[in-house]
Amino acid sequence: MTSDIAGLTDAVNINLTPFQALMIPVALVGAVFLSLGAQFQSRGVRRVESRLGKQTKGLSVSHMLALVSSGNWVLGTLMLGMAVVLQLISITFAPLIVVQPLGAVALVITTWFSTRSSGIPLGPKSRRAVWTCIVGVAIFVAIAALVGHETAISRAQLITVLVVLAIVLAIVLLSFKVVQRHKSALYYIIGAGILYGFVATLAKVSLNRFVNHSFDWVTVFAVLGVVVASALGGYFVQNAYASGSPDLVIAGLTVIDPIVAVGIGVIVLQEAAGAPPIAVIGFLVAAAIAITGVFQLAKHHPQSAR
Repeated sequence: MTSDIAGLTDAVNINLTPFQALMIPVALVGAVFLSLGAQFQSRGVRRVESRLGKQTKGLSVSHMLALVSSGNWVLGTLMLGMAVVLQLISITFAPLIVVQPLGAVALVITTWFSTRSSGIPLGPKSRRAVWTCIVGVAIFVAIAALVGHETAISRAQLITVLVVLAIVLAIVLLSFKVVQRHKSALYYIIGAGILYGFVATLAKVSLNRFVNHSFDWVTVFAVLGVVVASALGGYFVQNAYASGSPDLVIAGLTVIDPIVAVGIGVIVLQEAAGAPPIAVIGFLVAAAIAITGVFQLAKHHPQSAR
């Protein structure tokens, strides 16, 4: 155990370059845009539903088309687009396991906006759930900053990610047929978080291979995977806004998304290769803490309970 701690401490000075460390504030600014975009998109979805009626089996085609004419939704989409751009910049030049979880900062901002706009204050249990998410992600990022490192990504690794994504898409589509009648916010949030985790990973892989001059036909399939997973994840997010509060949606996305992306980064992309066992244990504990916070927020959030 002592040697593991020593190895973890020694990693501080060798893994992140100053330029990679600069990507941390870039990711944080992206989290601010993520929060604001979520607020405006959620407001747009609710206004469209108030005009066209609520759906019990997910948003209809007419609802989705009406969103395009909603000023709030369009503004939120533009802000989310800016968040994506900043995220892509950060994951291009820094390890995925370091910058991806930083989106959890959006949870604090979104929760503040949500309580101000709704006039419904968070109770002690809801506040504790939010901080549980933040603490879990903070521990995760702290460990990742110590053991994470950047490597060139091979074709075999990319093919592995694509195969796993195909399996996940099949499971999501099959489960959607079963669950859509219940319109569960948590289901849509978990589904979107998983899909966006793959979006971040495939975007990272594509950009990495482009930077390393190894862009090939397999990378084209990765870009296609980004488009498909983004589209389906976006549909899930809009349904999540229709059936849950924006801060609950952000809590799920900023916890589940990075856990999926980081899991792939660690297992497939080898971004934590050589990490001591204590770091692996720390990752698992931090992930468990963060996920617990999401479920607690879903249970105790005043807007979720209405």
